This record gives sequence, structure tokens and C-alpha cells, in this order.
Amino acid sequence: MAQKIIKSDCILCINSCGIDAYVKDGKLVKVEGMKEHPISEGALCPRGEALPEWVYSKGRLQHPMQKVDGKWERISWDDALDTIAEKLQEIKDKYGARGLAVYTGSLGTENIELAAYAQRFRGVYGTPNLLSVEGNCFRSRIMARQMTFGGYPIEEPWNSKCVIVYGQNMDNSRITVGSKIYKAMDDGTLEHLIIIDPKRIPMAEKGIHLQLRPGTDTALTLGFLNVIIGEDLYDKEFVEKSCMGFNRLKEHVKQYTPETIEEITWVPADDIRKVARLFAQNTPASLVPGTCSIDQHINGFQGNRIHAIMQAVTGNINIPGGWVSIPFIRLGDMRVTEISDPIGTKEHPLFRRFWGRTSPYGQQMLFADAVLKEEPYPIKGLICTGGNPALTLPDSERIKEAMRALDFMVVSELFMTETAELADIVLPACSFLEKSGVGYVYGVTNCIPYAMLRKKVIEPIGESRPDWKIWTGIANRMGYQEHFPWKTEEEVIDFFLKPSGLTREQLDTEHPEGMYYAEKQYKPGKFYTPSGKIELYSETLAENGYDPIPKHVEPSKSPVSTPELFKKYPVILSTGARVPEYTHSQFRGVPSLKKMAPEPLAEIHPDTAGKYGISDGDMMTIETTKGQIEIKALTTEALHPGIVSIPHGWAKANSNVLTELEPRDPVTGYTEMKALLCRVAKA
Repeated sequence: MAQKIIKSDCILCINSCGIDAYVKDGKLVKVEGMKEHPISEGALCPRGEALPEWVYSKGRLQHPMQKVDGKWERISWDDALDTIAEKLQEIKDKYGARGLAVYTGSLGTENIELAAYAQRFRGVYGTPNLLSVEGNCFRSRIMARQMTFGGYPIEEPWNSKCVIVYGQNMDNSRITVGSKIYKAMDDGTLEHLIIIDPKRIPMAEKGIHLQLRPGTDTALTLGFLNVIIGEDLYDKEFVEKSCMGFNRLKEHVKQYTPETIEEITWVPADDIRKVARLFAQNTPASLVPGTCSIDQHINGFQGNRIHAIMQAVTGNINIPGGWVSIPFIRLGDMRVTEISDPIGTKEHPLFRRFWGRTSPYGQQMLFADAVLKEEPYPIKGLICTGGNPALTLPDSERIKEAMRALDFMVVSELFMTETAELADIVLPACSFLEKSGVGYVYGVTNCIPYAMLRKKVIEPIGESRPDWKIWTGIANRMGYQEHFPWKTEEEVIDFFLKPSGLTREQLDTEHPEGMYYAEKQYKPGKFYTPSGKIELYSETLAENGYDPIPKHVEPSKSPVSTPELFKKYPVILSTGARVPEYTHSQFRGVPSLKKMAPEPLAEIHPDTAGKYGISDGDMMTIETTKGQIEIKALTTEALHPGIVSIPHGWAKANSNVLTELEPRDPVTGYTEMKALLCRVAKA
């Protein structure tokens, strides 16, 4: 059989790059980057190149499995689905529908169908408790921009003259946007690049590097605004026409002088002035913040909001190279009914709803309490799909304790993850290469209104099934056939595409490489806020007891907020560093990737390591007030002294042994993972 090339998109991470999948005799033999794709432009990370290894991994789950007396036994699909339906009905009868939680992980963001099926099932079952990775990632940014602009404008740095990258190593985690920034630098259109990061990342070699103390990003941006507003560098015409609350903002930022911010952030006052002036005087300009690096702080929501405010007062909204509002594609709606409030609503009401806009998600940081303390009510069952929360959520030991205490837990997965090991039944799911779907995330994350059909490349491995078929199988056994009517994958895709005006034939035959679903337009936008303007001062936040204008808030444990604790734990710890070989806890079993990145490494400055008798390559212990791990040291002068940075997603040295479920950002409920205190020692 001749070799054929199938154009599709990769959903190993949020970048969703275009791929050319080479298939021979029904087997995937090679993957290359798709050159026609407007986002990735032929680029491909090591994970993408390793797709054939990954999809054919020996560790793939190929049959439904049930735990019997602590051991896994193979069962049929019928037995698995019958048991799941029976157990879920028992939970509903005994505890009510809210006794079940449904969790979707990171792949529920890239794989929109996965999250959609979960949302529909929880709706027909009646549980409010749809939990998602957005409870600790990305939604904080969405909320902050919505509360400022009434919508979600997206950065377009490849058309900017000045770019500030906040806490994001694009060479490791965002190659699609990073490559465009490098190209703009080479072309001379991007004149000024500023990197804000405790580590001197590769991109910092191209521009100015501000090396700040973790947890002080908001303070640094307030310092920029002190200069921009104090020196009359803001866009007066735009502010007067489009913004409200400017006078309050002007008065508020007076306290954040560059000298004050230098003491807080470690960034020299002269550098603060220089960068503020560059950004304000080189329009168009764009702030490009990292996601978790900004979100996962006690003040993460306000950190996202202060970026929006700085973008607004400099007039860099809805212009090429600024933050741009683009039309998002309309897809089939999987919601079936409005559901009562999930866990976390009382504690973080704005995370649930504001201005009549309702988020579908509960706050999973309260999941363990709902299981172990039955607060605010008992959760007794869990369906987990597309995620590994036993490893990736803060305070892993408590999350695992809660999972063990459940009456019933089912996991749909490709591999026997740490979460799957705790389940009662594990279902083998297809990879994205074994099913079709709609790839549209480009508009949400990459500022390009582009849609693509994610095409089935190979047949399912073993008895694995696509997500729609798994959810439909459970739903039909519980009497929910009316809401899960699909018989084929094509019917599912048609359902999703119908509101968009696009057809499956267009995306499959006419435009296999994808197509633009709308034209990007740069024009003054309408701001769907209560005031109809950009809200620099938020009455909504004030009315709910939160800061209406962002202020600097120290991490709950820091050299400043807890000086006595700092004496015992004298090193600042940042968790969650990424490497291009892995996404979260995925791909650890792929041989070629494991060869490139065989073990977790803790980055630490040689001076800091030497202070504690640690040399490069030594095993070291890292201990917080929560727990302790052992990990190999990698000394590097690129990282600011006094800090240790560790990756996430490793079972061997799990960073979430060191993190906690509290305290939480008061607005979103996000926990602190980027600016902790620890002590280190040679193991």
C-alpha cells in the first residue's frame, strides 16, 4: 500500500500545531510539521516528532480493567459500562446528583470534544460539579480580561514594535508564538524585546532582561504604570474616550515608585523606568504573559488584571501588534440545563459568575474537603478524563487520600497513570490520532481566526474507544439517550460545526490544511462591561469585597511576609518549570524523549548550591512546610541566586508533594505554586 499524508492538528498541548502524518499500511510511520499552517508554520516540538512512539507505546491501555481485591483484571466493555452506570445510579440515589464530580484535565482544553461531553453528561446526570484544569490555569486570565474589557482580547506580538514577555520560556513551552517573535526580531519590525523572568532564558539574549523575585510581578507592573502615568506617557485620547477610573488609578500608582518597586522585586529602579518608557513610546506594544507563571499566586487574578490595565492606558487595544479582539468560532452547545452551584461557589463567587455570565466549573481545590470532610456536602464518586490530578493538583498526598476515600471512581485514559491506579475501573481511550474532531483553539490562544478538522490518522489501538463513544455508552445505560443521540463520529462533528457555518466537507476535502473562519479586523471595539468602557477601576470587584485596582500582595510565605519562617526555609521555591519533551505528566514512557530528558532536575545558582554543600549533579532534598522530595541538582548561573526552580509532572520527584491547597487567590481560588519557601540540603 502506498504511503499517504494526512493533514491534521496536534493537541499534545495548547499550541495545537499543524502536522503532516505519514501513514503506510495503516500505521503511522512519521510526523512532520505542516508548512501551510498559519500558527506553527512547519515547526514541530520533540513531542510531535515522537508521536509514532507515543501512540504505539507498550504501556497503552488496550482493554477495560477493573480492580478486584486490589488487583487489575481485564473485563469487557459491556461489563465495564454496566458497572459504571449501576454505581453512578447508586451514588445519585443515596447522595443526590451532586455526590458525583466529573474532572477534565489539560487535554480538555485542547480537545474541546472531551470537555464538551463531560459537560453534557454532568448536565443530564444533574451534578453541578464539573471540575477542570481551568480551576488552576488560564481562566484567571480570561476572567481578568473580561472584567477589564468585557471580552477577551489576545496578544499579537509578531506585529509589535515592543514586546514584554512575562514569565514564559517560549523555547520550551510556546514555540508557535516564540518563533514568530524571533522572526520579527530578525526582520527588524520588532525593535524592543523585554524578558521578565527570574531565569535568563534563551530569548533574553535578544533583548533586555529584568530578573525579578518570584511573586512580585504585579508590583513590577505597578511600577511601570507609576512611570507611564507620572511622566504623561499614557495615551490620553484613548484613555479619555474608552476608559473609566483613570483618576483613581493615577492616584493609586503614585505609591509604587521605581525605588519602592526595586526593594520589592530586586529589579533596579533605572531598569523599571527604561522599560516603562520603551513600552509607552513604541506603539504598537504587547504584554505577553505566561499562563501558570502569572496565575498561580495568591494575587494571580490581579496580576493578570494589571497587565490588562497597562495594555489599555498605553492605547494598545484593537490595533495591529497590540491586544486584539477577534471573533471566536461558534460551535454546537453541549449544555443542556443550568446547574445549581458547584463546590467553591460560596468561597469564590466571581469564579462561578459575574454580569450574568456563568462558568460551568467548580473549584477543584475544594474537592478533597468535599470528600474527606463532606463540606459543603459529600462527594462520593468521580469520573476523570484527560487528566492526572493525583499528580498534577497541589498537595498530591491529600488529593490521593480523597480519591481512595471515594465510593467509586472511573478513569478514561491512554495509560495507567497515577490517577488511574487509584480507580475502580479504567477505560482505554483513543489518542487524538485515532479519532476525528474540531481543532479551533487557534483563535483562543494564538489570535488567528482559523479552524481545522482534526482527522483520524489510524484505527484505534486494541479495544480503545473515542471519547464520544465512551460517554454515549454510559449515558445510554442510564437512560440519557435523548441527549447522546450520535451513532457515528461524523454526526458528532456535524453537530459541533453546524452553528459555525462551516461544513465537514469544507474542512476535510476543500481545506484539509484548515481555513480562516472570519476576517481579523482592527477597529475600535465595543466594551461589554457594565460601564460600556474599559474598567481600570472595577466596581464589580469593589462590590464583592475585592481590590478594585490591583495592588502588590506578598506571597503568603516570603522573606517579607514571614521573616521568621524565612530563617528556617531560606530559599525561594518556584515549581512547574517546563521542558519541551513533556507536557505536564505525559510522555514519560516515550524512549526518545526519555533519552533527551531522563530525569527531573532542580535548577539552582552555583552560589546558592555551594552555600548548602551541593554541587552540580548531586542529589538534594527540597523541603517545604508541607513535604520533602529528593531531586538532582543542576547548577546554572542563569537563575537568580536564592531561588530553586523545579519541574512538575514527575512521579519520581513530584513537585506537588511540596505545594498546598490553601491559601487561595480570593477571586479565583487558584493556589500558590510559583513563589514558596523551602530549605535545601545535599541528600
